[in-house]
Amino acid sequence: MAGSTFGQSFKITTFGESHGGAVGVVIDGVTPGIEIDEEYIQKQMDRRKPGQSSVTTPRKEDDKIFIMSGIFEGKTTGTPLFIVLYNKDQRPEAYDSIKDMFRPGHADMVYLKKYGIRDHRGSGRASARETAARVAAGAVARKVLEDKGVKVVAYTTQVAGIKCNTFDEGEIEKNVVRACDPEAAKAMTKRIEELAEIGDSCGGVVECRISGVKIGIGDPVFDKLDAELGKAMLSLGGVKGIEFGKGFGCVDMLGSEHNDWIDKDGFQTNNAGGIIGGISTGQDIVFRIAVKPTSSISVPQKTLNTNNEEVDIVTKGRHDPCICPRIVPVVEAMSYIVLMDHYKRQASLME
Repeated sequence: MAGSTFGQSFKITTFGESHGGAVGVVIDGVTPGIEIDEEYIQKQMDRRKPGQSSVTTPRKEDDKIFIMSGIFEGKTTGTPLFIVLYNKDQRPEAYDSIKDMFRPGHADMVYLKKYGIRDHRGSGRASARETAARVAAGAVARKVLEDKGVKVVAYTTQVAGIKCNTFDEGEIEKNVVRACDPEAAKAMTKRIEELAEIGDSCGGVVECRISGVKIGIGDPVFDKLDAELGKAMLSLGGVKGIEFGKGFGCVDMLGSEHNDWIDKDGFQTNNAGGIIGGISTGQDIVFRIAVKPTSSISVPQKTLNTNNEEVDIVTKGRHDPCICPRIVPVVEAMSYIVLMDHYKRQASLME
């Protein structure tokens, strides 16, 4: 299956399925001599793992990582890092009753049409379980870039029509929806729990702010930094849109309003979101992603089965009623991966 590798100079390849034996990642292009221990990576894994609260799936996976290669005496060797996470709480039998049906919102039909075979157990390769491997890889990139002063912070700003009105970075990890507004977080949590009770789901908006990126990161034309961040985010299941800076709001602005004027102190505004011409400006990089409602719901729906017959379907199993809380650390991880790749490209350019 193509499409499981991402990056050029810092390259990751993920593997595994939702209800298979394991998921994991091979990371190539890791700088040798970087001090990384399992505890550092595990901290990020714990932020993404299931079963954290009333607004996430009750599936219980400890997401404990095992580093099989690429580290010696606590330091990276420069050889490929191989990290594996064994699945412990698979329940594939929950999908037996719908294995011959195409779940609305899922990739069931297109996978079968493309490959002639599909893993019906929790979406197989198309499951969000795959993102655990990305978080492990992102933690490696995070360690390198943190030492360079780069900081990535993602957070929920909207859920089910409820929007954050304030921003407090210190509140993000204190509430179960990872919202930047503690009051909005309470309303969001209540609404998600209400929807979960009736077997439905909701979507939302996640914003990401990246600080400390030096000017000049990113390449023109096809490898623009915003283009590659866009690809990284849109490669996440459930993400249906992305905007940088003013984003779609720019359509109602004049050029004189949207252009970021420059004086001796630098840019006066940041309507571009920290990237111009595909290259970082040295300002904060700011983008937002639109996250769709979780497709797996227990509300009866109309669909087709593999015999092309119209049937009713109820999706059972354990699912997140809202993806936003657990996609936040994944957004951060993919941002670090993209930036690590481009930092290494820039370093080779200057040699």
